[in-house]
Amino acid sequence: MSLVRDATAPLPVVVIGAGPVGLITALALAQQGVPVRVFESEASLTHDLRASTLHCATLDTLHPLGVTERLLKRGSPVRYWQIRDRRGGVVAEWDLGILVGDTQFPFRLACEQHKITPIVLSMLKEFACAEVRFNAQFVDSTSAANHVDVTIKTPAGLEVVRASWLIGADGGRSAVRKTNGIDFEGFTWPEKFLGVSTEYDFSTHGFTDSAYVADPVEWAAVFKVPHDGPPGVWRIMFPTDPALADDHILSDDFIESRMQGFMPHSRRYAIVYRNLYSVHQRVAKTFRVGRVLLVGDAAHVNNPVGALGLNSGIHDAVNLAQKLVAVWRGEADEELMSLYERQRRAVNIEYVQSESIRNKKLLEERDPKVRAERLEEVRSTATDRKRAREYLLRSSMITSLRQANDIV
Repeated sequence: MSLVRDATAPLPVVVIGAGPVGLITALALAQQGVPVRVFESEASLTHDLRASTLHCATLDTLHPLGVTERLLKRGSPVRYWQIRDRRGGVVAEWDLGILVGDTQFPFRLACEQHKITPIVLSMLKEFACAEVRFNAQFVDSTSAANHVDVTIKTPAGLEVVRASWLIGADGGRSAVRKTNGIDFEGFTWPEKFLGVSTEYDFSTHGFTDSAYVADPVEWAAVFKVPHDGPPGVWRIMFPTDPALADDHILSDDFIESRMQGFMPHSRRYAIVYRNLYSVHQRVAKTFRVGRVLLVGDAAHVNNPVGALGLNSGIHDAVNLAQKLVAVWRGEADEELMSLYERQRRAVNIEYVQSESIRNKKLLEERDPKVRAERLEEVRSTATDRKRAREYLLRSSMITSLRQANDIV
């Protein structure tokens, strides 16, 4: 094992993880001339089926990088979305058009996560200062005052790469976070979430392309995604009984029973995808240890109700890159990276965690009185233009970006 380094070249920034957050971080750095090396343990980009919604604030954030224009060609704009009651129907239908003037993109973009990564990777390959390597697993790191030595396991053996900074974008099980002794504080929900994709068209029942369905027994989230092109597919997300075995939950008969229970259909549902995953609410105790930084799921995870996880990770990426460019160039002191932590960690705790928990509790509330009060509050908010705008600024994450920028 030897140190891999060109002694005449400036030290690169090393990013661990070639998911959307890691690649966007790398792209934002490379576009400003910062040398960056991305290491991914998998053999290729992963086909992740979970995240599929990009909010207004995220489209605004990615626009200066040139990413949004490309995403718009692969995704489907969603201007209207609903909160529904499983028995009573539509509680509120929101119109993101209200946000004209607050955002360049007054809509949600339905675009699956696995479409984002190839777009960003192709853009990253245009920069000579950027490198992405697959089958390259992070093992450990050793920090010094002005560099970090990063140990990578490759098919040829172990390599040590000297970096100016190390960024952990390696997901909820982050090895960068763990090897640097950073606690991941929070909890895991007892139920797993079942995601099912079907060709059945729920718009025939009045569903907008994005809808959340409240029910004290079995809530659901319903989304239409582009898939391979028109007409797209519909994704339904359900909570599941923690006592049930995974293989039973993923069986044809169980999924069919859940789908028929949600929306009776004369024929069996055509199922395109199915997946089951655990859901956590956790935030790293710190996003920075010296020259080691965390972004995205490596720094925080949350339940998917409200589509806040991937979006907040992308906000981390661009915030971090903007500051790191200035530090790398010597235009700012490295303590600027502590401002990254203060901004993004505070917003994650105060907004992403609390909002995603609140969203889930709204859908699953069992107390009849509390449930009725909460749904009535949603209904009355939607009918008041001023309150509706404030609600949409918050749910589309524009407010959270503004709050982060207010931290100085």
